[in-house]
Amino acid sequence: MKIIDKLAWIEIKDKSILSTKSYGKDTYYIPGGKREEGETDEDALIREVYEELSVVIDAATIRYIGTFEAQAHGHAEGVLVKMICYAAAYSGTLQEAAEIAEMRWLTYADRATVSAVDQLIFDHLKQQGLLG
Repeated sequence: MKIIDKLAWIEIKDKSILSTKSYGKDTYYIPGGKREEGETDEDALIREVYEELSVVIDAATIRYIGTFEAQAHGHAEGVLVKMICYAAAYSGTLQEAAEIAEMRWLTYADRATVSAVDQLIFDHLKQQGLLG
């Protein structure tokens, strides 16, 4: 069994979560990505969010939300994605960059438009009263 190790930035506003869609994809994903060789969770999160959304994560505010695993979207059966989620404050103006074609604020009603692991995250945030 293969596990894809990823990090995600949980940004919630008005009971909606910031989600992104890459060029050529049909599914929304919570911003983040894979760590590079030797990167800590913090380093990878800061780099990925800056690359995708052009904002700077405030390292001092990073807080762990949870770790979630599910079948990886668009991969062969049995390939799992492990998503380690963090919330953090940021500076700058959110804007699509790199492979990001679109960003949207999604609610729990949009759950069907996200990947399987993001659906688990949506469920968790809904149970916490953070997602409407």
